[in-house]
Amino acid sequence: MNIRPATGDDFAAIKAVAREAWHDTYDELDEALIDRTVDAWYTDDTMPLEAPGTVVLVVEESDLADETAGTNDIVGFTHAVAQGETADILRMYVVPAAQGQGIGTTLHERLLVELEAHDVEGVRAFDFAFNDVSRRFYESMGFEQTDTGEVEIEGEHYDEAVYATEL
Repeated sequence: MNIRPATGDDFAAIKAVAREAWHDTYDELDEALIDRTVDAWYTDDTMPLEAPGTVVLVVEESDLADETAGTNDIVGFTHAVAQGETADILRMYVVPAAQGQGIGTTLHERLLVELEAHDVEGVRAFDFAFNDVSRRFYESMGFEQTDTGEVEIEGEHYDEAVYATEL
């Protein structure tokens, strides 16, 4: 397993990982809505790699490349932004074939190291409130649900859970 900063050449693989994970995880959402959302949200415009405080990491795992949906060796990624004393984890996905193998945990731990370099004191993570897998993951990483919010997709509002931890 290799975790490294994302480059502009990784966006096709990032989008493929996101699409596969969204379709596997978010049964509550229409398939076509998932495809449109992934196409809109996972681009170099919405995840600017050079923006101050931005951390985008990818996980390469060549042993799993044949089991994924054309992502080359990239089987997961995360995207966070550090601003002031707080960092927000906006995205964290691992393809279904690679889940349960510690890849997400290792990626998350590496992300926290990267965020500590930005002198943040706390980290928040956001996901759909209906995502129990995400809730269990963040709770296992020491996060607690501290708030709720809403995310809007194509005019529809979905409940969002906000998890937080101190560094």
